[in-house]
Amino acid sequence: MTSANLLPRLRDAGLIDGEARVTPLTGGVSSDIVLVESDRGQIVVKTALEKLRVKDDWFADVSRNRVEQAFFEYAAPIIPESVPRILGGGDGWFAMEYLGDMPNWKTSLLTGDADIATAKLAGEVLGRLHAASWLDDTARTRFDTLPNFHALRIEPYLLTTANRVPEVADLLRTEVARLAETKLALVHGDFSPKNLLTGPQRLIVLDAECAWFGDPAFDTAFLLTHLHLKALLHPQAIELVPAFWSAYTAACGRDLEERTVRLLLCFLLARVHGKSPVEYLSEAQRGFITRFVLAHLPHPPSTLAALTADWITP
Repeated sequence: MTSANLLPRLRDAGLIDGEARVTPLTGGVSSDIVLVESDRGQIVVKTALEKLRVKDDWFADVSRNRVEQAFFEYAAPIIPESVPRILGGGDGWFAMEYLGDMPNWKTSLLTGDADIATAKLAGEVLGRLHAASWLDDTARTRFDTLPNFHALRIEPYLLTTANRVPEVADLLRTEVARLAETKLALVHGDFSPKNLLTGPQRLIVLDAECAWFGDPAFDTAFLLTHLHLKALLHPQAIELVPAFWSAYTAACGRDLEERTVRLLLCFLLARVHGKSPVEYLSEAQRGFITRFVLAHLPHPPSTLAALTADWITP
């Protein structure tokens, strides 16, 4: 959506007044995100893209924009300090409050900043969301979004990797089938450091367009994948793994460890061979990840601590 057709929609919705200035913001691969400034103040507008910005062909229904709005509305009473306020929306777009210049956690991690407090807060926030939505019929109905989740997560990550790494294709496809049948809690679907804004004793969760009522181990494994990958650049980042996990398990109160470990291995491989490969790894590091997963996925370690120990002492 261009500024020429976005601004009239924002005016009609009463979200801007007077002269307006549109500034593109850094976002992910799936949406256009802009800062709009007018006499009414500053707002952020997000518009879903039909074709995602990756090398491979990757298409997804723009209706996922409404899924993201619904996630923030559902999560607001549970983690009110950790989700942005939604101001309005329309077909394929929505507006939310501008949160200023809060950095995202990925930026900090890439500089080698291994802040234990942030890891604990991420675990607590995610655990509270999963606990509150556990077997909740409202969430089950509202986020019956498996086709959207399949297009944004299952196909580009797990099935694409299965096609490209035949040695573990059957294991990956078995995990895909299990995920499709698991319905336990509200899953964010992209709970990664790039979507977590950090501030003094505060964490803001963004980019919930993959939201789905399914297996919460998807979220824990997704986040832990990034912490393990960052540890290849900055070894001290591995200390964040037990910090996140202990805070999460205390807040959630459920045993997801076995499924988390298995999915973590799947995602590590997918971030090398899937449609959204990690951009900061060397070829040697990519090779290490592939060998590690091929060695461990057939018989995953029984605990997260055991997997992490193997990761840092290959």
